Formats: sequence, structure tokens, C-alpha cells
Amino acid sequence: MLALLASITLAITLGSVDVLPGTVWGIALSQVPIAGEWVHVDWTRAEQTIIWDIRTPRVLLAAIVGAGLSVVGVAIQSLVRNSLADPYILGVSSGASVGATLVILFGAFSMYGQYALSMGAFLGSLFSILMIFSLSRMGCQNSTVRLLMAGIAVSAILSAITSLIIFSAPNEHGIRSVLFWMSGSLAGAKWEYLTIPSLIVLLCLVVLLAHYRSLNAMLMGEESASTLGVNTVRFRKLLLVISALLTGFIVAISGAIGFVGLMMPHIVRVMVGSDHRRVLPVSALLGANFLIWADAFARLSFAPEELPIGIITALCGGPFFIWLMLRSSYYSFGGGGR
Repeated sequence: MLALLASITLAITLGSVDVLPGTVWGIALSQVPIAGEWVHVDWTRAEQTIIWDIRTPRVLLAAIVGAGLSVVGVAIQSLVRNSLADPYILGVSSGASVGATLVILFGAFSMYGQYALSMGAFLGSLFSILMIFSLSRMGCQNSTVRLLMAGIAVSAILSAITSLIIFSAPNEHGIRSVLFWMSGSLAGAKWEYLTIPSLIVLLCLVVLLAHYRSLNAMLMGEESASTLGVNTVRFRKLLLVISALLTGFIVAISGAIGFVGLMMPHIVRVMVGSDHRRVLPVSALLGANFLIWADAFARLSFAPEELPIGIITALCGGPFFIWLMLRSSYYSFGGGGR
């Protein structure tokens, strides 16, 4: 948590206008009703606008998205009992992208008003995760290879559907916006965008922490978990809803950002072990730290132009995924027995 506070502070100071950390905290405290009366104002109005209205919401949104992606990564890996699972790799993000693209370009789910984008992404992610999970278990089998193959197939189909939707869209400006959004972006973050995602992430984290014993039991397989008193059918439904809910809301506000949910749980398990009572909160904190700096690199590396944050996470996550596959192959052939 100390690292997260430091990351938030330093990331806010970085940009075309240099700002001291003390100024960041001064502006933040000045917005607190009682504490603001005791803060000495030694900054300009322009600095306050840059810090409070532009940079702070973006950095906080990066922290929320990073925490949410890490938590959903833990949930999906527990759901399918596969350490290579991730909402981006398995195609869950592709399903959310289909729903969100329909909302952005054609106004689908308009009956939900301002929540149309989140609802479309949620329904798309729920549909995709149900498809992947059903296909992987056909023939009463549930292997890693079948799961990855089902995820790749569903992801390819949903990505093709998204491309077809974009191709048939009449609005050229909307097409450019969707293409940039699909690569992942936190540009345009505002304070009003933070409330609902932060509540969703916090609620799902609390629910998963309340079921950490069931998550630990699921690591040993469904039969062992049932023996320990876990209602595996009901618990899997809960994990399905949580995974779809988190993925849908995160994709709706940030686009498809890959590999965070794959990397963070693995790194955290090396740090604190496999007990989900520790894995869940530490994954959320580490994911928040990671995405804050990934976003800072995305907006500063080619300034004044901005890279989609999905490019940065893919450059980190792709080699990490390859390493995991090679490591799994090494152990499967007995290399780890020495």
C-alpha cells in the first residue's frame, strides 16, 4: 500500500508540466472540506486544473483497472483451475468488446441509459465465458489444452464479429474511436468515471475474500472441494458472474487490456504463497501499481502522442506467457524433479 501511494504520487507529477510531490498532496488535501482550510495555497490555478482535473482521475482509474484485472485473473484461474487463464487470453475480453462496440457504434442497450456501455460489455463477457467453459468441458473432459483451444476459438470468432460490426458502422469518427479504445486506453478519465468501477472492484474483492476457503479448496479439484463441503456448482456460478461483471465493467471504461490478470497472480503466489486470503489483496495492490506505471509509460514515451496501454501490457505479458508455457513443459517432462 505504501508502494501504491508512492506510485500514485509520482505518476501524477510526471508529464509535460513538472510538479513537485508536495504540491500534489497540497492540492489533494485542499479538496478535503475540513483539511482544506489549513492548507497554504502556493500553486497556480493552471497547476490545480492539471493535477486535480486531468492527471489524478487518470492515475486513480489506472489503479482501479489494474486491481480489477488482477482480481478477475485470480477468479478465472480458480474457476477453470488453469494457471494460464486470463480474461484476455481466454477471449472473455473479446466478448466484452463485442457488446461495448455495439453500444458505441449502434446505440445498443440504450434502454439502460448511461450504463448501456457497461451492460453491453457485461453481457458480452458473460456470454463468452459461458461458451468457453461449456466447450472446454464437452465430452466430460476438462484439460488445459481443451480450455486454451476453446478460448482461442471463441476469441477468434468474437474478434471477427467485432471487426464485422466496425466494418458495417456508418460513422468514421466512431470507428477510429473504437479502434483506439480496443487497444486499451485511459485517456479522457474523469472523476465521475471512478465511482461505479471502484465499487464493483471492491465488492467483488470482498465477496471473493469471504469465500477464500472455497477458492483454496478448488485448487485441489472439484471432488476434493465437494468432500470439504463446497457446493461446487453454486460456487462456479458465483465465479462466472464475478468474472463477467469485473471484465465487463473494466473493458467498458478502459478497453481490452491484456495479460495483467495473467502476470499479477503468478508473481503474487511466488511472493506470498497460494492462500487466497493473501493472494487476492496483494494481487489487487500489485496490479494497481503495475498499471499506473504502464499508463505513465504509455503517455510519456512518445509524447505528445499517446500509446494505447494495451501495447505496453502485451510487450510485458507476451514474454511472460511464453515463459510460463516453457516452464510448464519443462516440469511436465520431468525436468523439475531434480
